[in-house]
Amino acid sequence: MELSKREKIILRAIVNHYTKDGLPVGSKLLANQLPMRVSSATIRNEMVYLESLNLINKTHSSSGRVPTIKGYRYYVDHLIQPNPINKNDEDIIQKTLNGNFSKMDEIVKKSANILSDLTHYTALTLRPEQNNVRHLKGFRLVALSNYQVMAILVTDNNEVQNQIFNISKSISGDQLEAVVRLINDKLTGMSIPDVIKKLQTEIPAEITKYIHTPSGFLSTFNDVLDKAARNQFYIGGELNLLNFTDSSNTKELKSIYSLLDKTDDVSKFIDNHDGPVSVKIGNEIRNHLFNHYSLITGTYDAGQFGKGIIAVLGPTRMPYSKVIGIVSAFREELAKKLITYYNNYYHR
Repeated sequence: MELSKREKIILRAIVNHYTKDGLPVGSKLLANQLPMRVSSATIRNEMVYLESLNLINKTHSSSGRVPTIKGYRYYVDHLIQPNPINKNDEDIIQKTLNGNFSKMDEIVKKSANILSDLTHYTALTLRPEQNNVRHLKGFRLVALSNYQVMAILVTDNNEVQNQIFNISKSISGDQLEAVVRLINDKLTGMSIPDVIKKLQTEIPAEITKYIHTPSGFLSTFNDVLDKAARNQFYIGGELNLLNFTDSSNTKELKSIYSLLDKTDDVSKFIDNHDGPVSVKIGNEIRNHLFNHYSLITGTYDAGQFGKGIIAVLGPTRMPYSKVIGIVSAFREELAKKLITYYNNYYHR
């Protein structure tokens, strides 16, 4: 679809005005603010044409127009002029990311909160998918009570995963210690995928020498391994959804929050993007819950340590230029911070 220069200027102005104040945009307003002299009648004719292309809609409450999903898409693809991040926001990003972090996950988690604060929307961050497969460094069990135990697993990059589970009254502390020794002797140093494979083949028979029915223990150990194997995901500003969602539709809100709590499901819909920064609008997100939302996604590259994802979820009526500028700058600063963190960690 090709628009004339004037039609592009009018569509850009409608999107910019509507995303700024949320009010339908009329021809008189545009006649006073367009960069060239055009009569209200001419603008109305152009708006009728843009409406025929389904780029804008006329509202019931006034003669003004608002962008459609198709209009936002055309604007993002052809008309947008991304704003460079302002100095204040840039300072906030650099100052916050330059804090002291003891774990890489702390950086990624903090990033979700920073992005949410800067955009006032809901932010999602996925830590780098490491190119180097993680290995098991050690495994421990800590008794919390007579029948409750915490399983603690440490990987070779010193990430710790844990899970609490109940044990049978018939299992003694000596039996559990024997199982811990077995796992550390047989599995330490192996990659997590290899550990999972061993748990499905050789290890169950070995454990039955100490625990008669080891299925509960093995299930817990598998859960902890699964946490270590998959990428960690963080959300910032979940409550910001209430600012631009129909809060009376409690069923939809509940479904959205339920989805955001599921790492695997969220990873699927934010991982579907192209290029360093991409914009998905409405049904392009491929989940009916987000037909009235937009998702701006950026990849960050931590070099040999892998690539991760940051994303901002907001209404279709979001200031795309500003948010794209923030996501673009943030992904670069986060990549620098993580590369510095990894280099310091591996050269200690």
